[in-house]
Amino acid sequence: MSSNKIRWPSWPLLVPALALLAGILLVPLADTLIRSVSTPGWTLSNYSNLFTDGVTLTVLWRTAVTAATVTAAALLIGYPYAYLMTRVSPRARGILLVIVLIPFWTSVMARNFAWIIILQDGGPVQSLFEFFGADDVVFYGTTVGVTIAMTQVMLPFMVLPLFSTLGAIDRRLLLAARGLGSSPTAAFWKVYWPLSRSGVMAGVILVFTLSLGFYVTPALLGSPQESLVAQLLAQRTTLLLDFAAAGALGILVLVVTLVLVAWANRMGGTMSAIGVVAAGRTEGRR
Repeated sequence: MSSNKIRWPSWPLLVPALALLAGILLVPLADTLIRSVSTPGWTLSNYSNLFTDGVTLTVLWRTAVTAATVTAAALLIGYPYAYLMTRVSPRARGILLVIVLIPFWTSVMARNFAWIIILQDGGPVQSLFEFFGADDVVFYGTTVGVTIAMTQVMLPFMVLPLFSTLGAIDRRLLLAARGLGSSPTAAFWKVYWPLSRSGVMAGVILVFTLSLGFYVTPALLGSPQESLVAQLLAQRTTLLLDFAAAGALGILVLVVTLVLVAWANRMGGTMSAIGVVAAGRTEGRR
């Protein structure tokens, strides 16, 4: 004799999480948006001022260039590292993975203060350049120093998506391309690279978007004269008490981030399809 069980809907289980999300994210975000268009009065002047204020435009441009530089440096370092992780033994792979994860286990403040010691005047880096005759090299308090430190902080966010993608690529495809007469360079660019583009795109967008709003490293290693967006937001809220202009700047950065993520999702799907086609063509020639 079978008994009929009452099936309760599962969506109510999401209510606590959605309420928490709305309370800590959506409500403050809505308040920021309303304040940015209602002070003084209902106007878009706070947004138009972002594109007419020379200081804001300079900071936005400096932030975009710094984020792009950090992303490029993390990709150049992270791609070979992730590839090496897929080629070594499981024990060596575990060691390399631990090295990548060490920054997650270390305090952000500790890492940044370590960079202050390394890059400060008279520190190891400056002493090294002085040994080779370059006496006027200064990194502490400059955008270059901030970029170096941010690259180290952001590197795990590039390596982990790349390792996940590169580890799933069938290396027999490269052997098939070599068997068809392709050189190692041609096999990489025509087979391996298209298959890894989705991981590259994920890492690039993750590092770039995080770099746009990074605060701790630029605040400790940078200077007010070369501030980034996060520092400018802090100055307008804590020193100038200009919450409307700060809210408009924050909403602009959020919109740019959402546009980049949407573009990455679309491009990621396109690149995955390209990789599948490339793999299918290679398999079809075997």
